[in-house]
Amino acid sequence: MQRLLLPTLKALTGSPCVRLLGPRAAPKVQHGCSFRIRCPLRPGQYSTISEVALQSGRSTVPLPSKAAERVVGRWLLICSGTVAGAVILGGVTRLTESGLSMVDWHLIKEMKPPTSQEEWEAEFQKYQQFPEFKILNHDMTLAEFKFIWYMEYSHRMWGRLVGLAYVLPAAYFWRKGWLNRGLKGRVLALCGLVCFQGLLGWYMVKSGLEEKPDSHDIPRVSQYRLAAHLGSALVLYCASLWTSLSLLLPQHKLVETHQLLRLRRFAHGTAGLVFFTALSGAFVAGLDAGLVYNSFPKMGESWIPEDLLTFSPILKNVFENPTMVQFDHRILGISSVTAITVLYFLSRRIPLPRRTRMAVATLLALAYTQVGLGISTLLLYVPTPLAATHQSGSLALLSVALWLMNELRRVPK
Repeated sequence: MQRLLLPTLKALTGSPCVRLLGPRAAPKVQHGCSFRIRCPLRPGQYSTISEVALQSGRSTVPLPSKAAERVVGRWLLICSGTVAGAVILGGVTRLTESGLSMVDWHLIKEMKPPTSQEEWEAEFQKYQQFPEFKILNHDMTLAEFKFIWYMEYSHRMWGRLVGLAYVLPAAYFWRKGWLNRGLKGRVLALCGLVCFQGLLGWYMVKSGLEEKPDSHDIPRVSQYRLAAHLGSALVLYCASLWTSLSLLLPQHKLVETHQLLRLRRFAHGTAGLVFFTALSGAFVAGLDAGLVYNSFPKMGESWIPEDLLTFSPILKNVFENPTMVQFDHRILGISSVTAITVLYFLSRRIPLPRRTRMAVATLLALAYTQVGLGISTLLLYVPTPLAATHQSGSLALLSVALWLMNELRRVPK
């Protein structure tokens, strides 16, 4: 980790390493070269983008060198780590039922927590005006309220840290000219998605603060908004990690065969399946569907429970019936581990680089570990530490799937 972060920190603080980020001086024109013809560049002197720009006569545009690309790649790797931390902390916040403890949202004002007894009592009184306290936590003490408040406060403050981790370095790199046109578009999209993620989080929380006179269920946020909030976080994480890996890992020049093409397509489909399995977990969490049938492999006494399609219309069961939601999550999880197993055996038939084989083996090991964590979480009635580990495992599985996709990506001609 120190080896990854040290060059980035040195570059940001203006150390002598920054001088390495500019392109090296062009080689002197040797005797016999024409005045109008540029001599060939030494291999590795410029990035591929820079070489193309120079050969096409656009040498006046400052372009990032290989060293600059490595710094940007490490920065995005750190950003993806902060997003992963936000997802994990958000999952713990949901598991401890702390998400509705802060009943308003202010970008700057709420950064300062209550410090006196009077301020804490005022904050507690605001919480008492909303359905979660009236229906579920009406006997809660101030000390118990402080715990759930600090959980939500930590999640929100971490979200602000994520925003700063994206926006401030992005502005610095942009000004220094270390981002080419393609990277500028990606970085703008990532920063915009970070801001959208914060707004979507508050939109989700508001759904749990609304009075619902016709409902006898315990107050909770909308599972649709929760899934949207998690989904956008996963998209942000995947996009950041993919860009980082593309910049940091040297690309393999694999021989394009029919078997490799089939493996690449299957890897993409498997990664998509892992993504949707993780996303379906948001509906499980939003509806507390993990507490419905705590048995495996059967659900209760049968393989297909009787209350699977009790809601009308039928499509409503997929997103609002806890039994159906848990059933879908099981099916997606089993499908994911099956696809990863098939992917592993397909990869054994093709001569692949050592790093690529390591990615496939890691993906297989994580898949079966994740299945074990999921079953244990279910059988033990969703204990918070185990459930949080299971949620973290889905991120790890998604990360390795992206790593494998990056290993198999096509080398442009």
